[in-house]
Amino acid sequence: MTITPMVNAERVVKKFGSHTVLKGCSATVEKGQVLCIIGPSGSGKSTFLRCINHLEKIDGGRLFVDGSLIGYRQHGDKVYELKPREASAQRRDIGMVFQRFNLFPHLTVMENITESPRRVKRVPKAEAEARATELLARVGLAEKAKAYPGSLSGGQQQRVAIARSLAMEPKLMLFDEPTSALDPELVGEVLEVMKQLAESGMTMIVVTHEMGFAREVADRLIFMDDGLIVEEGEPREMIANPQHDRTKAFLSKVL
Repeated sequence: MTITPMVNAERVVKKFGSHTVLKGCSATVEKGQVLCIIGPSGSGKSTFLRCINHLEKIDGGRLFVDGSLIGYRQHGDKVYELKPREASAQRRDIGMVFQRFNLFPHLTVMENITESPRRVKRVPKAEAEARATELLARVGLAEKAKAYPGSLSGGQQQRVAIARSLAMEPKLMLFDEPTSALDPELVGEVLEVMKQLAESGMTMIVVTHEMGFAREVADRLIFMDDGLIVEEGEPREMIANPQHDRTKAFLSKVL
């Protein structure tokens, strides 16, 4: 029996005007795996992540999540873009945590977490709040349910953002440099939540500069540069013994 990978990217191309940001990127992530993506700024890491949940439309190749073609449907040899409502329905199963927390400042922590389940999935209020309470305990913020985002530290806000994504019960979590906007002393609390999430079996793709996290938590590591996947491998081996000159040069600056 063939097991369907959670993510299968086939020769993905993305252009912004005349600039080609992704130049035919292919990658596979199995269910339950953690993939970390590293590389210099402007290498296409965040764009690749945003293409996976169709926040960016691709210009070539194909992307599948759990066997479903993302953003498009295929009839015979032709591919048609999904309507916005259909694409949004696909996106419900894919959680995403950004560099900036994107919390609603006028809503409490509880309201931020329950908003999408109630509006999008029509989950009853009591059920959504019970789930949110569990998630807040899981990220170590049980006492902050009635607080507003403005009263929280950056690390606390990012943990709320993770809980908000998990409230939709996604099958895949995408993290776009989730600690890059945090003060150094707050990074660890967010990485610890992500580590626990990985240990629970969540499939995760993480764009990060946190090499310790990549080494300890990831199952696979990808190095991207100039819109290409330059090198891929087992994280400890790849960090200790990179094979490509561009990977060596990058790691020499960040380690």
